Amino acid sequence: MNILPGNLRFGAGLSPKRLEDQRLLTGQGKFIDDRPEDGALWLHLLRSPHAHAKIAAIDVTAAKAMPGVQAVYTGADLVAEDVGTLPTLPIFKRPDGSAATFPPRRLLAHEFVRFAGETVAAIVATSRAAAQLAAEAIDVSYDVLPAVVDPIEAMKPGALAVWPEAPDNIVAATSYGDPAKVEAAFAAAKHTVSLDITSQRLVPSAMEPRSTIAEVDKKTGKLTLHVQSQTPASTRDILADSILKRPKDSIRVVVGDIGGGFGQKTSLYPEDGIVAYAAVKLGRTIRWRGDRTDDFVGGTHGRDLTSTAEIALDAKGRIQAYRVRSIGGTGAYMSGTAIIIPLVLGPFVQTGVYDLQLVHYDIKAVITNTAPVGAYRGAGRPEAVFIIERLIDAAARQIGMDPRAIRKVNYIKPTQFPYKNAVGQTYDSGAFAHMLDRATELADWDGFAARKKAAKKKGLLYGRGLTSYIEWTGGPGTTEKVNLRATANGRVILHSGTMAMGQGLQTAYSQLVSEALGIGIDKIDVIQGDTDVIVGMGSVGSRSLFVGGTAAVVSAADMIAKAREKAANMLEASVEDIEYSAGFLTVVGTDKRVGLFEIAKAEDGEQLSVESTGVADGPTWPNGTHICEVEIDPETGITNVVRYTTVDDVGVAVNPMLVTGQIHGGVAQGIGQALFENTYYDEDGQLITASYQDYCIPRAGDLPLLSVTLDGSAPCVTNPLGSKGCGESGAIGGPPCIVNGVLDALEPLGIKQLNTPLSPLKVWEAIRGASAAHA
Repeated sequence: MNILPGNLRFGAGLSPKRLEDQRLLTGQGKFIDDRPEDGALWLHLLRSPHAHAKIAAIDVTAAKAMPGVQAVYTGADLVAEDVGTLPTLPIFKRPDGSAATFPPRRLLAHEFVRFAGETVAAIVATSRAAAQLAAEAIDVSYDVLPAVVDPIEAMKPGALAVWPEAPDNIVAATSYGDPAKVEAAFAAAKHTVSLDITSQRLVPSAMEPRSTIAEVDKKTGKLTLHVQSQTPASTRDILADSILKRPKDSIRVVVGDIGGGFGQKTSLYPEDGIVAYAAVKLGRTIRWRGDRTDDFVGGTHGRDLTSTAEIALDAKGRIQAYRVRSIGGTGAYMSGTAIIIPLVLGPFVQTGVYDLQLVHYDIKAVITNTAPVGAYRGAGRPEAVFIIERLIDAAARQIGMDPRAIRKVNYIKPTQFPYKNAVGQTYDSGAFAHMLDRATELADWDGFAARKKAAKKKGLLYGRGLTSYIEWTGGPGTTEKVNLRATANGRVILHSGTMAMGQGLQTAYSQLVSEALGIGIDKIDVIQGDTDVIVGMGSVGSRSLFVGGTAAVVSAADMIAKAREKAANMLEASVEDIEYSAGFLTVVGTDKRVGLFEIAKAEDGEQLSVESTGVADGPTWPNGTHICEVEIDPETGITNVVRYTTVDDVGVAVNPMLVTGQIHGGVAQGIGQALFENTYYDEDGQLITASYQDYCIPRAGDLPLLSVTLDGSAPCVTNPLGSKGCGESGAIGGPPCIVNGVLDALEPLGIKQLNTPLSPLKVWEAIRGASAAHA
């Protein structure tokens, strides 16, 4: 893509303090629960205690008579009023060639419940406490059915069907590659390596649980939904087109500050829809505030992929063929991304940074009586990179190669770019061996032996993990629209359809516009999250800066072009003779000039406005190398990550401080996946890990000092900024790096494979088992 005229990489490398922080850290944030009640009614949801049951009857008579209760709704009420269901993407086939099929996701369960925690009834009352009390008066008669919670068990003959139209519980499937050629390559290979690998189900843990407010304008009838959404426009569209079936312009979605999203807040939830429905039905403002357990049992979960993976290698460690058979759990209903994650997004990066053209992937999406699976930081890419990086490490150990050497033998070379991988995705740039070499040096690779020896003296096992990762970002929509306005009062206002949720977009966008217009960063305002004044896809797939930042820079160029035309008329000169600099437009060679804000004052509405579109030529491929060192206490099984070094290729980093923070957060979540986090359902479908008493996430004391180095030597060529996404990278490189480190520490005991999370108990039992085997 052509770089924009006059491009100076737009202040890349500068790290001004986050503009958001003064407001957020002093309690002036605008989160949903900060909004005043102003006489609003409260909605509470009764959830199913059963994972699978037929709803025989619901008696709400007593609940309706409770003090303060204004209304009680059931699934039957909504069906009678033709309230719609959440949309899905039936674009795949089942193994027999028939269309993908799955049960409709209703706002309230109707006839059947399919997971413990599914919403069954909604109570609206004058207070939250009154609504909660009334819920206890609702009498629901359930005919309890057997539940199936394990996707592998769900596929076995005789397993109960979660959805009758998919009797084998396989709702969709796909495959890639040439199985016959792969089989032949395996038959002729010098070495083969096989692992059974699980990326366990995780619960996203944003600081702010979900909450929603809906209100109706009594004069116009317009519905305003205040909601946490990473995609405000599509949230409005789903509510209008699929749920309430009313014109889009009759609904306004407003998103304020979001206390973390991580993909879980990507789209409309049943809770949001029922709040909106109740507001329209009653003509009142309705509030719902979920607690942490609501997010655990009713929000989407992440990962849940089980794979058998194999590589075939020649005598020099060069991979000849690669095959993976995967089962992706979807939960009981399809979120907007549930099928896309294992069937599409994972395969996009499954060959990682390696030149592997001969592949065969077979993937099945399987329905179970559990909470739906959806997007979670990385969405399919962490699972895929985890597979190939575990195999590469296992192969190095099996054939006696240095883990760096086997990677270098298989890396895609710089001369191969642009490189089309085995599933047709084109990597635009990368310098994978360079990233490895830099990380090796910064991690003090040669000093590892001394550190291992010192740990041994203390009775500790010590290991080193290495991972080379790649990430696909920005792909879901490579276009973004913005509106940029210069006002008579000296402000520049950017309206963007992307959505901040902690990344620092106000700061990054302000930097870009400030640099492009040559005006102070303190004069820039960034407005997001209001569908009445913005359009755009939103923030998913690490696309915000890549596409949204591109649009911001294009808008600044468009603003200058428009201002030059206005200035030419005002100064009686040709447009070609007008030059722009630092907020002023001057006739070349004279002292005649006019300010940008003076031009704005002369316009209708006293503002100069442009609508602009940023377009990228394709996705970006951030990548890098992570190296960690871990120590394990064999008496307790406790693993401590003591060193962690990354070199990350994010292309041009507009604000290195923001990027480093994103990588820190991703690595922390990766460490959580590797060592701590696990979602566990019992055989009846009850979520045993439904709170932080049972679901463990890492704390500050569990994390080492992270050394992050950004390397922009292979800038992105698909957008004018040269920037690649960065928000998910740490969560992709982190899990295999940690697991490789732990298994390196355990290798002398003969322990070759463990599945995550590598909890103290699991590690201790493995050590005990290995010791007993050698006794």
